[in-house]
Amino acid sequence: MDIHGMLHLLQEQVAETDWLQWTAILFGVAEVLLARVNNILLYPAGIISTVLTIYILAVAGLYAESALNGYYFVMSIYGWWHWHKRKHEPPLPIAWTSAREWMITAGIVVFGFAVLYGSLKQFTPSTVPGWDAWVSATAWAGTWLLAKRKIENWVLLNVSNIFAIPLLFYKQLPLFAGLTVILFVVACFGYFDWIKRYKTQGV
Repeated sequence: MDIHGMLHLLQEQVAETDWLQWTAILFGVAEVLLARVNNILLYPAGIISTVLTIYILAVAGLYAESALNGYYFVMSIYGWWHWHKRKHEPPLPIAWTSAREWMITAGIVVFGFAVLYGSLKQFTPSTVPGWDAWVSATAWAGTWLLAKRKIENWVLLNVSNIFAIPLLFYKQLPLFAGLTVILFVVACFGYFDWIKRYKTQGV
């Protein structure tokens, strides 16, 4: 597809996007922007976004992808609980990922990829099961690190974004590909912002 064709497809998709999809997208963007500034409100924003996305994908018949968003919903609840400033306890500090946490992160990626690939291959008509599985598995790992307030969460999330952008174009979803480019840029700034915050919090 040439540039003119992609722009035409983008224009058509923008015109056909309903208010529910826009709401899900806007809350998803808000989640990343709030995460960049280290604001706990990223979790309620993420919860709203994932609930709407689960519904939208289920109505569209994309049941596997709808189910995957259930994980993001659970991680948002967990992250909100884990990150919340509780009585007599300081907020969870930003930190670098430990060796043990890297092992867990690698396990999430490998196990997540294997389960998702097998499920997509066996139970769905997906033409890109490996690609889909990799994007989701790396995003799962990044979400877990985000809940732990680990700086490298931005790296894992952007690995997912890098592969998601061409995948979305391949699936003829240029609007979501464009939004993913924006999220990629925000995550780059978030990484360096978190390093600065880490240095100033006295860790």
